[in-house]
Amino acid sequence: MIEVKRFDMDLKPRKERFYLTPLAWLLSLPAVWLRQLRVNKVNMKGLKPPYVLLCTHHAFIDFKVTTAAIFPRRANYIVAIDGYIGREKLLRNVGSICKRKFTNDIKLVRHIRYALETLKNIVAIYPEARYSLIGTTAILPESLSKLVKTMGRPVVMLNMHGNHLTQPVWNLKPRRVPLRADMTQIITKEEITTLGLDEIKKRIDDAFVYDEYAWLKQQGFKLRFKKRAEGLENVLYRCPACGVEHQMTAKDNRLSCAACGKTWLKQTDATLSAVTGETEFAHIPDWYEYERAMVRKDIEDGTYRFEDDVRVESLPNSDGYIPLGIMRLTHDINGFRLEGTLEGKPFLLEKPPLSMYGLHIEYDYFGKGDCLDLSTLDDTYYLYPVNHRQVVTKLHFATEEIYKIIHAEMKQKK
Repeated sequence: MIEVKRFDMDLKPRKERFYLTPLAWLLSLPAVWLRQLRVNKVNMKGLKPPYVLLCTHHAFIDFKVTTAAIFPRRANYIVAIDGYIGREKLLRNVGSICKRKFTNDIKLVRHIRYALETLKNIVAIYPEARYSLIGTTAILPESLSKLVKTMGRPVVMLNMHGNHLTQPVWNLKPRRVPLRADMTQIITKEEITTLGLDEIKKRIDDAFVYDEYAWLKQQGFKLRFKKRAEGLENVLYRCPACGVEHQMTAKDNRLSCAACGKTWLKQTDATLSAVTGETEFAHIPDWYEYERAMVRKDIEDGTYRFEDDVRVESLPNSDGYIPLGIMRLTHDINGFRLEGTLEGKPFLLEKPPLSMYGLHIEYDYFGKGDCLDLSTLDDTYYLYPVNHRQVVTKLHFATEEIYKIIHAEMKQKK
């Protein structure tokens, strides 16, 4: 592994090659037109690049919606390293900027500045850093307001709707849902120089608020997809009726607990209703936040801890994953600890709580099982729990809540 070539993070971004622009439009515009995309632009009159474009992140179709929203202009996109596998040359030629998720990377800041100041381009950033798990706003990095302040350029928000419902990360089979987007200049060039970080943060946080399930019901759209509940058991892993975790199952539009037998139906308006007894959470994100609260309680009570063997794969570059064998992963109030043997030598990777404000997880990733990943600046390790099922969502909650607790404690000490 020492000799493996690492992804070159030093290469500067470039403007999209002119011959690729028609291809990008061809791949993007028909797909969003078929879903009746409408973009509502607010305070955008007269605005020209360069500017920072902050985008919500729901599904792969986000990039196609963004292409339509900024048409006919193009942008430099921040893209996670796994997006480069087998197509690094193409992604570099369309102007993308590589990022390893949930790492503090000063090179990324320099590349964003170069794209804005030298290339005079739009820079599209998806700061939630992963697809939304349940169609609501994910945690945002504390550094985001400082980043846009430092860049000194206008800030535009693209809040997309329908994307998560079209292809949720827990069930990637596409379904037809109309798409909408609100594109708003939330900070002008004049304001970015005078506003304080607190006000910038407030404007960004306010602009990022969304709830796909409330939006669907408000719009009166229907989910006709027969298997609309399948995969949801990975996100709603704790039964609110009996409290047992990791025993949820789903088939077609039915979500059930194998421990107590209670069943809920996912209706065409995406609400839940219990077949018998009380409907604890009709609104799906409320169930999700109930789980978060239970994880938070475990952490505060000092009872939270995860430990399991994990299959480890490395992604040092865009050539693909390298199997590293079985290692031991633990997670508690002190953060993540991955330890084992690599090429006959002891291996240890520690990620303290304040090094990760969030966690990237995948469900049945390429058919290999649920996984989480931990990154350094020159490698990303994909970890597949061996003995536990339906655990990665809980790990994601725990990562965020531990970060919040430790971060709050640090602020109080200052």
